[in-house]
Amino acid sequence: MARNREKKGSLLHQVKTALDEKLAIGESKFEDKKIGATADKIYSWNTYRTYLKHNIYFIQWAKETYQIKSLDEGKKYVNEWLKMREKQGLSAYTVKLETSALMKLYAISSDEIYKSNARYRANIQRSRGEKVRDKHFSEENHKDLVKFCRATGLRRAELQQLRGTDLIEIDGELFISVSRGSKGGRHRNVHLVFEKEFIQGLMRSKGSNKVFEKIPNGADIHSYRAEYATRLYKALARDINTLPKSEKYHCRKDLKGACYDKKAMLEVSRALGHNRISVIAGHYIRK
Repeated sequence: MARNREKKGSLLHQVKTALDEKLAIGESKFEDKKIGATADKIYSWNTYRTYLKHNIYFIQWAKETYQIKSLDEGKKYVNEWLKMREKQGLSAYTVKLETSALMKLYAISSDEIYKSNARYRANIQRSRGEKVRDKHFSEENHKDLVKFCRATGLRRAELQQLRGTDLIEIDGELFISVSRGSKGGRHRNVHLVFEKEFIQGLMRSKGSNKVFEKIPNGADIHSYRAEYATRLYKALARDINTLPKSEKYHCRKDLKGACYDKKAMLEVSRALGHNRISVIAGHYIRK
């Protein structure tokens, strides 16, 4: 038995080895989704590091609490850990993250894992009201960045990598070509609908240089994306009363009663770099 433990290595080493075997850096998550082959793969180093950290929290707890000797022995305590973490008052986001990390580590199906409280919109605290970090960020001193974000909806990583040459023209219309820093490495062209002259002047003045040298940590980029999404949806949405049932999206849970134009939602979703309209309704569009 001692020889087997030595061969497997420490519990921390076993966690790292298990996750290392699932690394799929450079492979297309988008393509794998089409064939249902994403369950046993990790596509980015950020996800890997995050999963490693949270899985180590779990395995250290299981070792101290139940004196487990191997990674496999810890599997039966996963749901107990998640229930405990929820009772400790961790945010729904963090519990969901730890759930995903453990599902990946142990290849646990959604039917086996503990179902924590849904991540309702009402429970999401990010980008709701003023936060401590907001006090250290001046929108007036960074008005070009704020105006740009509210007009384009780009992610933080996309803004950090954006260059003046990413402004392109297609059939006489202006677009921002987004590939560097985009989620999942998927390219998209963001059609300029708002603040066209401002964005055109700013980007063309930068040439091949970065448009923004630094994105301040205090800038609430997610909030600006939500403002852009709401603004774009309102510009595209048709009169909901004239639409057939199949073209309406009815919200549930804490948004029950709200109804949106599916076609407009899909356009907004694509502009933000998403593929699901449910994400737009739950986390971006604000009346």
